Amino acid sequence: MAPPPLLLLRLLLVAAAASSIARTTRCHGYQYKASQGPLVTAVIVFGDSIVDPGNNNDLHTQIKANHPPYGKDFFNHEATGRYSNGLIPTDLIAQGLGVKQLLPPYLGVDLSPEDLLTGVSFASGATGFDPLTPIVVSVISLEQQLAYFDEYRAKLVAIAGEEETERIIKGALFVVCAGTDDVANTYFTTPFRRVEYDIPSYVELLVSGAEAFLRNVSARGATKIGFVGMPPVGCVPSQRTLGGGLRRECEPSRNEAAQLYNARIQEMIAGLNAEQGFGTLVVYLDIYRILDELMERGDRYGFTETTKGCCGTGTIEVTGLCDSRFVSVCDDVSQHVFFDSYHPTERAYRIIVDDIFDNYIQVLI
Repeated sequence: MAPPPLLLLRLLLVAAAASSIARTTRCHGYQYKASQGPLVTAVIVFGDSIVDPGNNNDLHTQIKANHPPYGKDFFNHEATGRYSNGLIPTDLIAQGLGVKQLLPPYLGVDLSPEDLLTGVSFASGATGFDPLTPIVVSVISLEQQLAYFDEYRAKLVAIAGEEETERIIKGALFVVCAGTDDVANTYFTTPFRRVEYDIPSYVELLVSGAEAFLRNVSARGATKIGFVGMPPVGCVPSQRTLGGGLRRECEPSRNEAAQLYNARIQEMIAGLNAEQGFGTLVVYLDIYRILDELMERGDRYGFTETTKGCCGTGTIEVTGLCDSRFVSVCDDVSQHVFFDSYHPTERAYRIIVDDIFDNYIQVLI
């Protein structure tokens, strides 16, 4: 007698998780066994290039990473659209939670039922909470990412039924990572916002957008959301080049904007969590501290280059400018915190995700 469809589906999920994590493993400070199964039902991600595994590949935009040298240390040296030399944070998070080895993009790939059941990323490189940000560079807005989630949910129902879909979404870890492109690109690089907003008022625009987005994700059934804060934007290689003078020092205004944003975001999240009837736990994930540590004291982690990327000169090359047809790549990527002038290397990402697991993940599982 064949097992019932729902039981068969759950057996399929456990088998998929066990096959991707075949032995007892210690990952990011948490020891688990394959027999335990995944620690969450799925990983579902919204945001920008830090968590975009290739959703921009088929867009009419310059913001893409589906060409070498991106992916030079990925499986089969494939440039999948991930903005790094290898894995990105959401892959590492999915691995650390025992869900799967890679978190795929929602767009542009053939997704199996198993892929859909265990989560995808809707993220689009260079998007943000400011509605102008995705328009300037022709990428996917966060509002459109929510629309794709609604489409995704319908696919889950078609595969597994409404009851199982609700279980998956309720048990999933949602991750939201955006805001940096708003500050680095829309505010400081283009003239459009600075004529009408000073830094504090622009930060309020972003916080308002972030709050509305979190409410929309919560309304769709999320019970656990990890919200990634902003890094020291002014110390990113491209921002040193654009605003740090001849010595390419950290640019203080960008960092002040990031710090103000992080403070206001934490206040906003505290308000949501205290709000009666708001049925979602939102956890702020601080990455400012660990990235500042890597850039200021990288030698402690074995890095010898913390102010330039590995691609080309390392000072400005990113996306279309970081292209193996036109520029070379450094000899030893592992010595660099950044792969291009904006995005960290896989090795740096591993340290950042380790820090997230050490400090926050127990609250989110």
